[in-house]
Amino acid sequence: QAQLVESGGGSVQSGGSLRLSCAASGYTGSGYYMGWFRQAPGKEREGVAVINSARSSNYADSVKGRFTISQDNAKTTLYLQMNNLKPEDTAMYYCAAALGNYYSAWRLRKEAFGYWGQGTQVTVSS
Repeated sequence: QAQLVESGGGSVQSGGSLRLSCAASGYTGSGYYMGWFRQAPGKEREGVAVINSARSSNYADSVKGRFTISQDNAKTTLYLQMNNLKPEDTAMYYCAAALGNYYSAWRLRKEAFGYWGQGTQVTVSS
């Protein structure tokens, strides 16, 4: 049973940066796709970025060129480096893991991810 714990959220001004971390345990780390999602108040949870076991990554159009997803060598920690943050990036950010259903996971469909962290809040002020 995978366990995911996010950290690193906070409040920044527009144009600032944050790095989110997600500590993963309870699984080998191989064969999983790992992703970041976010949910703003009153909105659906949306996919932000995903990374596969070969360390290839895919991003939502809204964050391309600003956000970078990565993992440490042991694949026990997932990161999301967020640069040039905008007020519309304000949301609760969740780390997630998918084992199987990789076609949907790569396309950032939340239904493909079976394991979720508790979330960390990111607030960007203008």
